[in-house]
Amino acid sequence: MFTVLFFHHVGSSRRPVEAEVLTKDSVTIMVDGVVYYRVFNPTISITKVEDANRATQMLAQTTLRNMLGTKSLADILLDREEMAEHMEVVIYSASKNWGIKVERVELKDVKLPPTLQRAMAAEAEATREARAKVIAAEGEMKASCALKEAALVMSESPAALQLRYLQTLTEIATENSSTVVFPFPMDLLTSTMKK
Repeated sequence: MFTVLFFHHVGSSRRPVEAEVLTKDSVTIMVDGVVYYRVFNPTISITKVEDANRATQMLAQTTLRNMLGTKSLADILLDREEMAEHMEVVIYSASKNWGIKVERVELKDVKLPPTLQRAMAAEAEATREARAKVIAAEGEMKASCALKEAALVMSESPAALQLRYLQTLTEIATENSSTVVFPFPMDLLTSTMKK
């Protein structure tokens, strides 16, 4: 006895090919699937079915399309192993009457259409940009809260404001800058504008 290998698709049973499947959420995907099986009762496999190999292939293709058609794209991408195990049980339950033992089923590859790949990439980029904006906004909010607290502390002590002013002048001087900043009291500006 030997194990036979074939790929899910109408065509040659010895080379990898793709099967097109429509998922539950109406996404068309290409799937490579492989079935390993062997004939455990040659007499039954000849007398019960006209072509046991072809029948097993057709059963596997139908099972693949039916099963993936009930799953969303996300389910298919996440649960390939679980689906392969379930397919193995379903195929064997039918093929055992033909003297065929399904040993293993694998869903090798799931390919998305290029348009969907581009749409998913654009969505992921938009999500990243939105997350970056939220993080920047949170940083601005924390900075404004810190400035508010600093302003409250400085308003309670005029000397603290003068020390901060001198510290700023020192920082400007160390940069060899020709810019000099003189604070202008807002109270004076307001009283001048009222006159």
